[in-house]
Amino acid sequence: MSQDIRPPCALTIAGSDSGGGAGIQADLKVFAALGVHGLSAIAALTAQNTRGVSAVHVPPVAFLRAQVDACFDDFRIGAVKLGMLATAEVIHAVADALASHQPPHVVLDPVMVATSGARLLQPDALDALRTRLLPLATLVTPNIPEAELLLDAGIHGSDEAEAALASLRALGARAVLLKGAHLDEGGQVVDRFDDGHARASFAHPRLPLEGHGTGCSLASAIAANLCLGKPLRDACEAAIGFVSQGLRDGLRPGRGDVVVLRYIPNG
Repeated sequence: MSQDIRPPCALTIAGSDSGGGAGIQADLKVFAALGVHGLSAIAALTAQNTRGVSAVHVPPVAFLRAQVDACFDDFRIGAVKLGMLATAEVIHAVADALASHQPPHVVLDPVMVATSGARLLQPDALDALRTRLLPLATLVTPNIPEAELLLDAGIHGSDEAEAALASLRALGARAVLLKGAHLDEGGQVVDRFDDGHARASFAHPRLPLEGHGTGCSLASAIAANLCLGKPLRDACEAAIGFVSQGLRDGLRPGRGDVVVLRYIPNG
């Protein structure tokens, strides 16, 4: 049998951001910056800029499935990153596709609300996300408000954040990276990791700015690192450092106050 020499690729199934700072556009920039070939299946189209989301269009799920199948039919996919999946119908279609193709890794960023505050997940889709996608996830990467929605419980401090890790894993994901930017922990942001065998905390200084697309970029960086063969914990730690640097080097390309991440090539 001949050896498969195709490099492992990263597939993002997410929404398009017309402003270029988040979603599919951010994911593909991250994949390229980390040296991984990026594939995309667009699950939603947003009319969006640095000041907000003005419209959302969800393509027919048959077309979404066609995009996903086309990618799996030709490429060796090492990891799938899931982002904005706006409706229950879309979530079920993606879950069916993943169950069929069985990629080695699935990184689920449970996108529910945009940085601007716009709701990106319909209320009836939350249960579908819990029951269909979480059990397929290698890793789920919620921020604090997303974790509160998933658990239907408040998280107001470090003790509750620690307790939430086990509760999130109990929903079905193999591992959790709970992002801590919404908690006040003394000038630091603490991201917490739990894979059922070990826990880790990754602390980094809080920057005096509001980032746009940080959650998308973090999940896609983890997916890229998994394609590169890094163990899950190491993939998370490396991605956190990568995104933190991208935020420090970020820019404000529009009239809004949010900072878009920028990745400066070495050398």
